[in-house]
Amino acid sequence: MITFYTATMGCKINQYETRSIAEAWARTMSEGGQQPKEVDEPQEASLILVNSCAVTANAVADLRQTVRKLNRANPEAGIIITGCAAQVMPEELGLLPGVIRVVPQEDKSTLLDGPEAEKVSKQDKSPFAPFSISGYGRSRAVVKVQDGCSHHCTYCIVPLTRGKSVSRPMNEVVEEVTRLLAGGFREFILSGINLRHFGRDLDGKPDFWDLIARLEGEFGLDWAGRARFRISSVEPGQLTDKAFDVLSASSMVCPQLHLSLQSGDPDVLKGMGRGHYSPQSALDFLERMKSVWPVIGLGADLIAGFPGETDAQFENTMEFCRQLPLTYGHVFPYSERPGTKAVELENPVDVPARKARAARLRELVNGKKQKFLESLLELPQLGVLLQDAKGRGVSEYYAACKFSTLPIGAEPRSLVQARPVRLEKNMILVEPLDGES
Repeated sequence: MITFYTATMGCKINQYETRSIAEAWARTMSEGGQQPKEVDEPQEASLILVNSCAVTANAVADLRQTVRKLNRANPEAGIIITGCAAQVMPEELGLLPGVIRVVPQEDKSTLLDGPEAEKVSKQDKSPFAPFSISGYGRSRAVVKVQDGCSHHCTYCIVPLTRGKSVSRPMNEVVEEVTRLLAGGFREFILSGINLRHFGRDLDGKPDFWDLIARLEGEFGLDWAGRARFRISSVEPGQLTDKAFDVLSASSMVCPQLHLSLQSGDPDVLKGMGRGHYSPQSALDFLERMKSVWPVIGLGADLIAGFPGETDAQFENTMEFCRQLPLTYGHVFPYSERPGTKAVELENPVDVPARKARAARLRELVNGKKQKFLESLLELPQLGVLLQDAKGRGVSEYYAACKFSTLPIGAEPRSLVQARPVRLEKNMILVEPLDGES
């Protein structure tokens, strides 16, 4: 019997692709007459797959540490590293203990044919790599709709690791959601590397909001109130009149957005190569959305200490975030990535200042998060996706919840209406509505 273990680092797209490879290994090795089994502990595996991230220097450091830890836990297992770090530093990763193979991101889809599958020629590759899933080890299913990025922000290594933008045909997205609904999933995270680029390479050039409208048309009538979509991340520049119309008409999209914002200062955004949107446009859109979504969960990605960012420009970001109705945030100090334009920019911010600025931003965001969670206690009910047998879940507003009493008959992945009771740290304690406990 061949036993394999998977470890995923980085984004939701990596999580999706790991799951797709694991399903494929179980299928292809069985068809080859072997007895494959995915195991929960690395000590039980004869083969270990590590799907890597390279978005920050810390991500690469974590990768090295993870591989060494896995090798210590099981020196006999062969380790295959794939993903974004494998794309940009294959030789170095090949020297780590236990590593038997390094598969660059551009060749990751070859692993769908098995752990030892050979690289295929570029002309034999489909534009959108044939990753797909029929199940998921988590309670909320990621659905990959786009990959790569053609924009080249000055700080970002992703175009070097994942290549140009490619889109998944809408029919394939519909088919996968249909499969996952039949498998019992009730929340779907629509994910991509840059959703602003969705559809540019498809016939008719639909955009991401056309995809949302298509999914609403396919599933809204039968599944509204019983299943839901969550959008992984959008740019402020996507928040157009069309976005407002589509979201206003949707019965299935969670009232929550995550903004790839990065800075609240227009000049810093220009230096980042993100001058195609203004921070103010996001504020205006969110104010308008209140008529449709009176309560909105809102997250943002923010970078502190970008090269040339002055104290005054950072304070502009702080002030903008005070105005923005944030309910959580992902804050990072700027990290130099080899091969990006930003490493050549003048006036770098020293590392202690970057970290100090990031800490101030996190403090601001965490304060807003606490106030938002307190405000949710005033609502009559929340729609909670049950995540595990311990009663943990997540609301439509992306707030962590926990049931005081498990709903009768509800299994993980169930969507349950619940009454908020009180806060326990950063989690809302809820109880099932009458008739559901």
